[in-house]
Amino acid sequence: MAISGARGRYTTMSDTEPAVVFQTPSRIEADVVRALLETHGIHAAVSSRAPQAVFPVTLTGLGEVWLSVHGEDAAEATRLIGEFGEEVSERLTRIRDEFRAVEEALGYHFSDPGLLEHALTHRSKAHEDVSGGVRDNESLEFLGDAVLGLVIADRLFRECPDWDEGQKSKAKAMIVSTVSLARMGDELGLGQHLLLGRGEERTGGRRKRSLIADTLEAIIAAIYLDGGITAAEQFLERCFRPQLDAVRAGGLTPGLMEDHKSAFQEFLQSHDMGLPDYRLIGETGPAHRKVFETEVYAEDRPLARGEGHTKKESEQRAAEQALQKLEGR
Repeated sequence: MAISGARGRYTTMSDTEPAVVFQTPSRIEADVVRALLETHGIHAAVSSRAPQAVFPVTLTGLGEVWLSVHGEDAAEATRLIGEFGEEVSERLTRIRDEFRAVEEALGYHFSDPGLLEHALTHRSKAHEDVSGGVRDNESLEFLGDAVLGLVIADRLFRECPDWDEGQKSKAKAMIVSTVSLARMGDELGLGQHLLLGRGEERTGGRRKRSLIADTLEAIIAAIYLDGGITAAEQFLERCFRPQLDAVRAGGLTPGLMEDHKSAFQEFLQSHDMGLPDYRLIGETGPAHRKVFETEVYAEDRPLARGEGHTKKESEQRAAEQALQKLEGR
């Protein structure tokens, strides 16, 4: 018999054969429904089919995820899903709201939310899943690195025509470095949204720079797969325009892209001094060559000032000076 229900098809061949009672592109949604069934004594097995589409066809993030129960439990499982549909919907809404917060930070809305879920899934989360239904973001990370490199290389080629190959390569390496990506990921708040395994969670994975940088690359790939190269370019333009402008304005100044702000913040936190507070205190120069001056505070005490051709560069300089002062260098 065939039973239809919200989001799924329910088919029972016999009481001894498994029946699919729920299917979704999101493993998180599948986990919510599985938990509901198992609290009522119905064991649900998870299986998935990874997408087999070939580029340039749009790919889904995780493929379809299925929940199956014994055939004799199919009718009861269907009844429970329907009866508790409002509760399930409420929990799923909270999950979608969390993804919506990520989308707002990114400035991009996914047509396929499964891609965003995939991009946020660390291998530690996938390794804890015995069903094999969770896929980590490492393949997306590989693709995102290539998309990022292409877009930044294109910008440098067009905007720095007088630079030789070595200058462009060095500038590109600074802009797409792990330090730069981790800083951008921190600004987007990616750490709080990562899907981590229990072990990685305990060891502070949400604060690891390399992990946040890798996740940002995976998100770049997810945006590219979801919206194409134009969407990826628009996202990267918003994220990396300050770095591109700083490189163009200051040339290849040594240390331009060093992450003094993160190092300074880590120093303050390790000494129970809270978070730094950056305050813009002045702007000078013509519009095409402005100089910004920023003062950094800790515990409401001014520590140092820095100047730069962008606000972020001036903050980096202030952080560098403050860190040297506190370390007695």
